[in-house]
Amino acid sequence: MTTIPSVLHENATKWPERAALIATHRGRDTELTFSGVEVSAENFAAHLAGRGIRAGDAVLVFVPISLELYIALLGIFRIGAVAVFLDPSSGLRHINACCGRLPPQALVSIRPLRWLRPFVSGLRRIPRVFAPPKPQRFKTTVVLPELPAQDDPALITFTSGSTGRPKAAVRTHRFLIAQHGALKNSISLEAGERDLTTLPVFVLANLASGITSVLPDARISHPGSVNAARIARQVARLKPTRTGGSPAFYHRLTSDPASLAGFQKIYTGGAPVFPAFLQNIQRIAPHARITAVYGSTEAEPIAHIDCEDISPSDWLAMRQGKGLLAGPPIPEIRLRIIPDQWGKVVRIHERLPDGETGEIIVTGDHVLKGYLHGEGDAEIKVPIDGEIWHRTGDAGYLDTQSRLWLLGRCSARIDDGHGTLYPFAVECVAMSFPSIRRAAFLLANGKRLLVIEREPGHADHTLQELHATLSWAALEEIRTVHKIPVDARHNAKVNYPKLRQLVVASARR
Repeated sequence: MTTIPSVLHENATKWPERAALIATHRGRDTELTFSGVEVSAENFAAHLAGRGIRAGDAVLVFVPISLELYIALLGIFRIGAVAVFLDPSSGLRHINACCGRLPPQALVSIRPLRWLRPFVSGLRRIPRVFAPPKPQRFKTTVVLPELPAQDDPALITFTSGSTGRPKAAVRTHRFLIAQHGALKNSISLEAGERDLTTLPVFVLANLASGITSVLPDARISHPGSVNAARIARQVARLKPTRTGGSPAFYHRLTSDPASLAGFQKIYTGGAPVFPAFLQNIQRIAPHARITAVYGSTEAEPIAHIDCEDISPSDWLAMRQGKGLLAGPPIPEIRLRIIPDQWGKVVRIHERLPDGETGEIIVTGDHVLKGYLHGEGDAEIKVPIDGEIWHRTGDAGYLDTQSRLWLLGRCSARIDDGHGTLYPFAVECVAMSFPSIRRAAFLLANGKRLLVIEREPGHADHTLQELHATLSWAALEEIRTVHKIPVDARHNAKVNYPKLRQLVVASARR
């Protein structure tokens, strides 16, 4: 039986003195070996069990990316409890709603958020509170409970709830092991490597693969504002050979090319990876394998493509409005394109032929089959021939080589007198102009509008040229703004509803 704790134990036995996690604080590096991770996690598990936490209990975790986060997470897994994550930046209403859906039995939190507890009803009702666990050198003598079963829940994350009640995505140990297998094959995880990674799912995969995870010397909760010089100094000292993060993280690192020096593999995803950005990374790190990874909370990964595998005709197609090339779906997943019925419960799920645009749906062992208590399943999950498929909410199509092309969110589709058009078709073209950092195509006040955010330090572009290049998109206006609103997690996905509100509000002034 394979679970996260059993895999960790196997690797701690195989590589006891190999560094598993390295964190940097104020220029000082702290290393934790694979055996040290297991000892620290088991000590925390014993502490939880001694305070009454049992298998199946929900434990809410408010700890930033750090050694303490992963010790807490693995300790919770060890006793068969369930680690629960939600985004505190979403506000108190979101916290209360999530705690109401799944009342936690314990809270593991840094001190500032513990101070909030008396003033937040959802947190106030949590009976036990723990400080983040520190690394430990010596194993506790307390007898721990049996290892969890494969199908026991291990991890729950909540959606933002921006379009309704927050949905709780439940991942079992079996699911996390399947996800590790998919990641290992698709992003070439090799034991002994060092990985500068910002993404917790990649850290878990690294721990299972014998890879050392270097935690960036930055506030990873805000990847779009990291200090590239600090990362460059960390990279020079610790010499990681691979790295994974959001496009916003790497956009910051491009301001100091030394921060990308020495990498052999660079993986970026969690948000659209537009062609001009991918090419820029390749120019700065010419000897690295640059890979764009496509996935979602419920299915990670789905597809990927290396920069070197994009042909001249592919680059041209993206600059001509054909969408964003995501690459072939990984072997561990099955993918279909069905008619775009986003916003409705799917009744008809005919499979569209290659080349036709529609909703992207997927299934596989590392694709979540449902949400907590089934809330949201009717809208997002599709039963087909006895299997559960997941609606990604993205639009796209498969080309003649069975590669996936993305066209943007189904909810951002524009239907008007000019026809149907998805945002990535326009945005890929706009962002091929060097002076444009970010672009967003939307319908506002009944008009097709392209909003652009300039790239600082670049020569101004010619709006007439942009209009001419996009004549087929029937744009009625191109508007320049100081900043296009993006998502809080990756700082890279356009927040279309918020942008539309800003545009409508500005028109009323």
